[in-house]
Amino acid sequence: MDRDIYCGRLKLNGEEHVRTLIAANNYAASLLALLHFEEAKSLLSKATPVARRALGEDHIRTLKLRWSYAMALYEDPA
Repeated sequence: MDRDIYCGRLKLNGEEHVRTLIAANNYAASLLALLHFEEAKSLLSKATPVARRALGEDHIRTLKLRWSYAMALYEDPA
């Protein structure tokens, strides 16, 4: 369901909209919970630079995406 929401937000609002970035983080959290580390890292490695560019380095959404990416890297046994 989170994947569908994220894809819908991408189409509706574009990749730089804050709601799209929230949906990306929620989708990544679901992937991490399912231990799908590679997919989560791929999503977050694309969404994080967009958030940094669109929202700024110190925006809460940017920080949350960076935190999720760090967790994906840390939790991945590979």
